[in-house]
Amino acid sequence: MNFSGVFPILATPFNEDGSLDLESLDRLVTFVGDLGVAGVTVLGVLGESNRMLDKEREALIACAVAAARGRTRVIVGASHPGTQATIGLCRMAAELGADAVMVAPSAEPVPNEARVFEYFQKVAAGSPLPLVAQDHPASTQVHMSLPLLLRLVDEIPSIACIKAEAPPTPVRIAAIKAGMQQRRVPLLTGLGALYGYFDLMAGADGFNTGFAFPEVLMAIDAAARAGDADECFRLYARYLPLLVFEQQPGVAVRKELLRMRGLLRTPHVRHPGAALGEAAARQLRDVVARVLPDVDITQAIRP
Repeated sequence: MNFSGVFPILATPFNEDGSLDLESLDRLVTFVGDLGVAGVTVLGVLGESNRMLDKEREALIACAVAAARGRTRVIVGASHPGTQATIGLCRMAAELGADAVMVAPSAEPVPNEARVFEYFQKVAAGSPLPLVAQDHPASTQVHMSLPLLLRLVDEIPSIACIKAEAPPTPVRIAAIKAGMQQRRVPLLTGLGALYGYFDLMAGADGFNTGFAFPEVLMAIDAAARAGDADECFRLYARYLPLLVFEQQPGVAVRKELLRMRGLLRTPHVRHPGAALGEAAARQLRDVVARVLPDVDITQAIRP
């Protein structure tokens, strides 16, 4: 599996009563697949994975794999505070046809990098799928040092990609790229693509993040791959207001944007997550109108 390009992290659609909306998920996976993304990630941090029952996870993964129809790779978030539980989630993803799993460490009462390494080592040994190692201290409260990340790459062959989300991300990405001597793996940037231009210029191999307009990320990534820094920056600057507005805490903004695009039936966020207030919804409509005037956002846009 090639871990370079754009891998959108998908929102988990729910009906107004809080039940899974698999019809909307099918529509969402089909839409981004038609765009030509490299793959998708379900059950990420912003996929409300911590609010899902095990049977719901199973149904969601099966639906995403079916909707991908073999043309779009499916990465499944499998992080869990328990090592054996993480391995179980990895095996579930494999049995349901996923292509890879994304795993992040969990915080311990006493920080211990040896234990973090051991966690990844044990998960890798028990997982039938390649691992995306997620370095996202904002959600995990685990700060992995550069030597630890390089050791993961050097000593655990099934770690096939690093998702680099520890700010300052451009500096971090450049340091990881420079430090990978024995074995090299792709680095994907996240954080809602807030620092996307700078991360790509520092050597990131693409995006693994949520944004309601993945075709924009694809255009930014394509410009970077072509060596056209000016076009890459132009696109990044044009859509930065949308990136910033969507990256507010929670998933309500993204879900409302996906509803506006006709991809989700409702923007329902599972409790205790909050819905988007009317004032914020007005601001969202305003920023969309300013960034994409007279554009039908229910269709694939041309950045």
